[in-house]
Amino acid sequence: MPEAFQLKQTPQGLGLSWHAHPEMTPLVIDFLSGKQAFRGQQANRKDEAIARACLLTKATSEQPLTILDATAGLARDAWVLVQLGASVTLNERQPMVHELLADALQRLYNEHPEYREKLKLAPTQTLQAFADDTFDVVYLDPMYPKGARKQKAAVKKDMQMFQHLVGSDLDADELLAPALRIARKRVVVKRPQHSDFLAQQKPSHQVISKKHRFDIYVTKGPTT
Repeated sequence: MPEAFQLKQTPQGLGLSWHAHPEMTPLVIDFLSGKQAFRGQQANRKDEAIARACLLTKATSEQPLTILDATAGLARDAWVLVQLGASVTLNERQPMVHELLADALQRLYNEHPEYREKLKLAPTQTLQAFADDTFDVVYLDPMYPKGARKQKAAVKKDMQMFQHLVGSDLDADELLAPALRIARKRVVVKRPQHSDFLAQQKPSHQVISKKHRFDIYVTKGPTT
């Protein structure tokens, strides 16, 4: 429920505060420091399942692979994809999260202007607004359906706040068709290990990691 939250400036940048939990530190997206920055620094093509899923297993001198992160959220996976060599466009429809991303990107650009061409934020819009064959890869990571996680580990506080704001992606199945239209090479869907296929559509193949899986829907181009 958006009315339960507020955006406010903090020393670290624009933050999201939760009225019901004033003791919680405001949620700030930060590509320059903290866990998100560290995660990106540690990313490598050899060990990342997301690299194999998104065709980023080999370095190339050609134009970087273009990826639309169609459900950007806090852009944690997007930041890894950028560090692996992709050019990523973020699409986020939740207005408050969109503002958090815009603020984080501006701080990133101020320190590292070269990222202006590597990581961009699309205007708030639906996938239907994108033209056919706009990106090499469309990446989907809809909010996990209830009951998809079998482990009982507590959700981290920042993700707890994010999940309460965004809620469940009840229309997740409806994202696949436009994503397939937009992607030149493939659509990659991040899913919990035991969840159903998106839109009940069997993928071309999968990349499995310890915590989740990547369902791959090949449109054109290479299949591995």
